Amino acid sequence: MVSIRLARSGAKKRPFYHLVAADSRRARDGRYIERLGFYNPIAHENQESVRIDLARVDYWLSVGGQLTERAKKLVTAQRTAAAVA
Repeated sequence: MVSIRLARSGAKKRPFYHLVAADSRRARDGRYIERLGFYNPIAHENQESVRIDLARVDYWLSVGGQLTERAKKLVTAQRTAAAVA
C-alpha cells in the first residue's frame, strides 16, 4: 500500500521534512516513490514553511494512497490556504 507521509531529514536539532509517497513497508526515511513537497517546522519569517504539490497528492489518493495523520493536517492547511489566495 502507498502511504503519503513525512520523511525526516536535516541536521540534529534542526528538523526538515519531505512529504513523500512511499511503500508503507519501507522505513520512515527509506526509499520513496515520489517527493510531493516539504515542511520546515522552524522556518523563519522570510522563509517558506510548507510547499505541497496538491495535484500529485490527489493522484496518489485516487490510486489508493493513504495519508498519515500529520500529512493530512498539512495537506488540509495547504488546501485552505490555496482556496483563500
